[in-house]
Amino acid sequence: MSYRNLSIVPALSMLVLFVAHAAWADAQKGGQLARQWCAHCHVTGGNPAGGVPQGPPSFPTIARSGMPADQLRAFLSHPHGAMPDLSLTRAEIDDLIGYIETLR
Repeated sequence: MSYRNLSIVPALSMLVLFVAHAAWADAQKGGQLARQWCAHCHVTGGNPAGGVPQGPPSFPTIARSGMPADQLRAFLSHPHGAMPDLSLTRAEIDDLIGYIETLR
């Protein structure tokens, strides 16, 4: 094996860990979190139930935006704008991302 091939090993290892971690996400739990904490401001499913006509984007809009999971994770990991700091755990963030990905 050449040195060039060895340099690829760490990158592939990180990719495998990232994909495996994403596979652990529970989209059903993410949907419950979305309805519990996010539906006050965001439309979280396909049908608005008294959702906000103006304001933050709906979850289906976020899903269609094509934002990669790592960017969503970074966005949800830090307080931002008018959104409250919910102090979500890593697992909860992954579950929310898993739910959002079901809306694509």
